[in-house]
Amino acid sequence: MNELSHRERIETCLSGEIPDRVPVALWRHFPGDDQHPQRLAEAHIRFQRQYDFDLLKVTPESTYMTKEWGGTDEWRGAAEGTREYVVRGVARVDDWTRLAVLDPTAGRLGDQVKALRAINAVVGPHTPVIQTIFSPLTQARKLAGETVLLSHMRQHPDAVQAALETITQTTLDFLVEIKKTGIAGIFYALQFAQYALLSKEEFDTFCMPYHRRILDAVSDLWLNVLHLHGTGVRFDDVAGLPVQVLNWHDRETAPSLAEGQARSSGVVCGGLRQWETMAYGSPEAVRAEAGEAIRSTGGRRFFLGTGCVTPIITPHGNLSAARGSVEGD
Repeated sequence: MNELSHRERIETCLSGEIPDRVPVALWRHFPGDDQHPQRLAEAHIRFQRQYDFDLLKVTPESTYMTKEWGGTDEWRGAAEGTREYVVRGVARVDDWTRLAVLDPTAGRLGDQVKALRAINAVVGPHTPVIQTIFSPLTQARKLAGETVLLSHMRQHPDAVQAALETITQTTLDFLVEIKKTGIAGIFYALQFAQYALLSKEEFDTFCMPYHRRILDAVSDLWLNVLHLHGTGVRFDDVAGLPVQVLNWHDRETAPSLAEGQARSSGVVCGGLRQWETMAYGSPEAVRAEAGEAIRSTGGRRFFLGTGCVTPIITPHGNLSAARGSVEGD
C-alpha cells in the first residue's frame, strides 16, 4: 500500500479498513502561550511540525469557554499544563441566573476562532484539525467547582438547568463560528460521565439532552472525538452517541481497548498511559505499550494516543517513541 496522507489514513481507519499504518496523535497544553491566539496557534503548529501526528487536537486553556462569565485562574506550574482557579465565576445559586449568551466572536471565544484560522491556514487540508469543546455540565463545573455544582444541581435544579441552556446556546453559536475556520471536527470532553459523580437519572437529565444537541450541531463534520474523563466511566451510556472516535483512560479504567471496540461501532483511541508511561517511563516502555495496544485491537478501528492530555513534562524521547512506534521504529 502506498503511503497515505494523514487525512486519508484516518478516513481509511474510520471506514473499518486497515490503513498503511495505525494513526497516532498526542496533544498537550501550552501554558502561557494559551493566553494569546497567535502564540497558541504557533505553539500547536511547532508541535505538529516536530512530531507529524495524524491529527492536530487544539488544546486551549481549560477555562476558555467560561472566562467571560467571570472567575480568574493562574498558571502555577502544573505538570499537566493546566491553570489553577483563583476565583470561581459562580458561588451562589443566584449567580447561575445572571449568565447571558456570549458573543462567539468576542473575548476568549473570539480569540480561539482567530487561533483556529491561523492553524488551519498553515496546516492545510491534509492534516485534520479538531477543537476542544467542553460539555455544558463540564463548563458549569469549571464555573462553580464540583462541590458547589453538585449541591446546587440537587437543591436548585431549575437554576442549574437554566444556566445549562445558556451555556449550550453559547456553545452552539461558537460551533457555527469555528466551523468556518475549516476544522474537521471537535474533541468533545465529558467530565461527568462517571458513576461516582451522578446517578443514572441525573446523568440522563443534566447531561444527555445537551450532549445530543451539541453533537447534532457537528453532525456535518467528519472527525468528532468523544473524550470520557476519569475512572468508572459510563461507556455504554455514551457509546451510541453520534461520534466517529471514543477516547477514555483505557489503561486506568474499564473497558479495555478491545472491549471498547466490541461495545461500540466507531474507532477507539488510547493505549498509552499519560503519566506512568509517557511522562515517567522510557522510550522502550512507550514502544512496548504501543505495540500491545496495536496487537489487542488488530490495528483496526484504532488510533494510538493517550487516555487524556499528554503532560508538558513528557520527554522528547517518549514523544518520538510514540510517533515512531507505528512505523516499526
